[in-house]
Amino acid sequence: MPSLFDPVTVLSGVGPARARQLEALGIRTLYDLLTDFPRDYEDRTRLVPIASLTTDAPACFEAMVVTEPRTSHIRRGLDLTKLTVADDTGRLHLTFFNQAYVAGQLAYGETYLFYGRLEGGLLGVQMTNPAFERPGDPAVVTRRILPVYGLTAGLHNKLLVRLVGQALDACLEDLPEVLPTSVREARGLCGAAFAYETIHRPASFADLAVARKRLVFEEFFVFSAGLALLRARRTAVPHAPYRNLSLEPFLAALPFSLTGAQRRAVDDLLADFAGSRPMNRLIQGDVGSGKTVLAAAAAYVAAQNGCQTALMAPTEILAEQHFRHLEPLLASLGVSTVLLTGSLGAPAKRAAKAALADGSAQVVIGTHALLTGDVTFARLDLVIADEQHRFGVAQRAALSAKAGSPHLLVMSATPIPRTLSLILYGDLDLSVVDELPPGRQPVDTFLVGEALRPRINQFIRRQAAEGHQVYIVCPAVEEQEADSLKAAEAWAETLGKTVFPDLRVGLLHGRMKGAEKEAVMARFSAGELDILVATTVIEVGVDVANATLMVVENAERFGLSQLHQLRGRVGRGSAKSYCVLISDAKAPETRARLKALCATNDGFQIAQEDLKLRGPGDFFGRRQHGLPVFKVASLACDLATLQEAQEAAAACITASPPAEDSPLWGRIRALFGDGETVFN
Repeated sequence: MPSLFDPVTVLSGVGPARARQLEALGIRTLYDLLTDFPRDYEDRTRLVPIASLTTDAPACFEAMVVTEPRTSHIRRGLDLTKLTVADDTGRLHLTFFNQAYVAGQLAYGETYLFYGRLEGGLLGVQMTNPAFERPGDPAVVTRRILPVYGLTAGLHNKLLVRLVGQALDACLEDLPEVLPTSVREARGLCGAAFAYETIHRPASFADLAVARKRLVFEEFFVFSAGLALLRARRTAVPHAPYRNLSLEPFLAALPFSLTGAQRRAVDDLLADFAGSRPMNRLIQGDVGSGKTVLAAAAAYVAAQNGCQTALMAPTEILAEQHFRHLEPLLASLGVSTVLLTGSLGAPAKRAAKAALADGSAQVVIGTHALLTGDVTFARLDLVIADEQHRFGVAQRAALSAKAGSPHLLVMSATPIPRTLSLILYGDLDLSVVDELPPGRQPVDTFLVGEALRPRINQFIRRQAAEGHQVYIVCPAVEEQEADSLKAAEAWAETLGKTVFPDLRVGLLHGRMKGAEKEAVMARFSAGELDILVATTVIEVGVDVANATLMVVENAERFGLSQLHQLRGRVGRGSAKSYCVLISDAKAPETRARLKALCATNDGFQIAQEDLKLRGPGDFFGRRQHGLPVFKVASLACDLATLQEAQEAAAACITASPPAEDSPLWGRIRALFGDGETVFN
C-alpha cells in the first residue's frame, strides 16, 4: 500500500516522464500531491435544460444522442466528430476535435450527461469538446463540484483529479494531525482527514467552507508557532547588559537633531541594550525617515562596549552608500568601519576579513557576502539587517549564528501594513519611525500619458537648467525582453543622442558589474550627470539630495509600494521635488491604483492599498524571501483567522512547545526551510 511520502511513480499512470511534469509543479511525493490544493472550483452539480444554456457560462445538461456520430477527416492532423443531442426543450450540435473515439462512446438513442460552454457563430450555436459520462456511472466530470488545479505543459486537469483521488484513497488516514486537539475543539475546526478529503472532493460548498477554514487556520498556526518558537528561544537566552549607554558624543557629532520618532526609537534600542536578553527589534519607517542614523547609533553603542557590528544590506549599491555615509561619522568617534561586498577586490577583501577576525574593525557593512564561511569575527554582538524582507528568517539566522546570540536589529524602509508585518516580523519587537526630518517637502506626484511626452521633456530640461538632477526608471533592461516596455539601455541611448544631446545622461542597471555601478552612482552623486536612466536597482536607499524629479516609465508595471520607494529617491533635499508616472494603461483598476499614489505621500496608507489591490505575493513588486508561501490562506481576506491563529499558537508554545518528533514541529521546520539554521 502506498504511503504518504512515497514518490508519485507509485500511482497508476505515472512513469518517469509524467513524474518530471509533476515535478515542475513541485510535486514529488503523494504528500506534495495532497497539498497541491485546487486554485478554483466549477459547480457542475446543477442540471439545466438545453433551452437554458447560455454562451456566458459553462453548464451541465442531460440529453439523448439523436444522430449517429460521424467523423470527417478534414486534413492531416484534423478530424471532426459531429453529432446532435436533444432534450424536451431543444436540440444542440456537438463537435469534437481530434477525438474520433467518441463515436464509439456516444451511442445513438442513449442518454448522457454533458458539461460544456455554448459557442455562437454564423451557423448558430454549438458546443465544442464537452465532457460527458453516463447517468449511471460515478460522477467524475458532471454532477459534482470539480476542483481546478494549477497545470503545466503536458498535464491536464482530469489527470490531476484522478491522481489526487488515488493519493486520497491510499493515504488519507495517514495524514498527520498538526493542530493540537485542544486548539481544534476550542475553535470548532474539523479534522485533517475531512479537510483534505473535502478540499479535493467537496460534497457541497458548505463542506468546502468548513475544510477551507481548517486549512487556512492550520497554515497561519504553523507559521505563527514557528515565530513564537523563535521568540521564546531568543528570550530564553541570557545576554550580558551593556554598561556604557551614553550617546552624547554620537549625537554631538551629528549635523542635525533627531526627530521625536528617532528619539523614541533610540530609547527602545538603549532599553534593549540595557536588558539581560538579546535585542530582537524591527525599526520600520517611511522612505527618508532617517533609519540609517539609528543603525549608526546602535553600532556606536556596541563599539563602546567592546563589541563588533555587522550591517547587511540587500544590494552592493546600498551597502556602498551606507559605507560612504557612516564611515566618516563613525571614524570621527574612533570607530573603525570596513566594507565587504562580492565585487570588492581580493586585497581589499583580505584586509577587511583580517580586520574583522582580529577585532581592529568594529563595524562591517556588506551584502550577503557576510554570510560566507571565511568571514569570522573577534566579537560580533550586533547584527543589523537592512531591508530585511529581502533576506528572510534563515539568512538573518545564518549571520546571527556567527556570534552565538547577538543583538538583532532589523530595518525596513518599505512601509508594511500591520497585518503583513505580523507575518513577516511576528518574532520581533517593533519601533515605528513615522516622522520625516525637518525641511523635507512632500513630493508632488502626477499621472500622465504618452501624449504629454513633449511637456515631460521640457520639465526635465527645466530641472536640469536649474542645476537639479533627474531619475528616469524603466521596467526592463534590454529591448528584446521589453516587448512594448521602455528598456533602460535603448532609452538611455535615445535620450542621450536624440532628446537631450546637450545634457549628461548615465545608465544604471543590475546586470552591470559592481565597479561600473559604483562609478555611475559616484558620478551622479557628484553632480556629473544630469539624468540617470535606471531600473529598480535604485529602488532602495539611494540618496542624492540634488535629485528633484523621478520619472517612471510604464508605471503600471510596478506595485504601489515599489513606486513609493522609487518616489522616495527624490525630495531628500530642501528643493521642491516631483514624481511623474507615465502610463497609457486603460484598465480602471490600474488607473485607480496609480491615482492612489498621486493622492498621498503616506507610505503606510499606500502599502495597505497595495496589499488590498495586488495581494501579498506581489506586494513587494517581485517575489521576496521573507514572505511565506500560503497555499490556501489569503492575507487580504483571512485577517481575522490570522489573528486567531497567532493567539492560539502563542498560547500553545508557551504552555507546551511541540516535541521534535511531532507533526507540528516537522511542518514548522519544513516551512522555515533550513530548520537547523533557524531553530538551533
